[in-house]
Amino acid sequence: MPFFLLTLLGGASGCATLQEIVALRQVDFSLDRVSALTLAGVDLSRVRSYEDLGVVDAARIAAAVATRRLPLDLTLHVRAENPPGNSQARMTALDWTLFLQDRETVSGGLPSSVAIPAGGEADIPLGIRLDLLEFFDGNGRDLVNLALSLAGQEAPPTTVRLRATPTIDTPLGPIRYPEPITVASRTVGR
Repeated sequence: MPFFLLTLLGGASGCATLQEIVALRQVDFSLDRVSALTLAGVDLSRVRSYEDLGVVDAARIAAAVATRRLPLDLTLHVRAENPPGNSQARMTALDWTLFLQDRETVSGGLPSSVAIPAGGEADIPLGIRLDLLEFFDGNGRDLVNLALSLAGQEAPPTTVRLRATPTIDTPLGPIRYPEPITVASRTVGR
């Protein structure tokens, strides 16, 4: 009898686990927005085009290009939408790789677990830092325009894509997606 009960309980938790995996597979991930964008320490939140840079900020970026180190820091917000009828999903990890202009750039992970409410959505902020000069050539103006396009400003369009592998919490422990998903490509900038 105890073996039967253990099997029954194991089957029930296995079924719940399967339901959670299926539920998270139905969650729609999309690129939402970029915030906290800085280039070589210059806050680009108030800059709409290269011409809006002040003399000091332009000089700081030019100096960074001259030293061949142009750090770009940003927060990429991923939106996770859980369809109505799904139970809450808890993502405990998200290994990701960022692609800009179809070039693989940097990789990272989820800083903390995220609960995606039943029939709701969650914001997943990913802190990203990369040296633009490791991946792209160009003068200061071209690289500023690339950074500005990420924020949707008046710059030539840039394609952004995220390849990600979520891990979800289940009654049997964390389960990692067997294959990465692509968080939809998005062209930003104008």
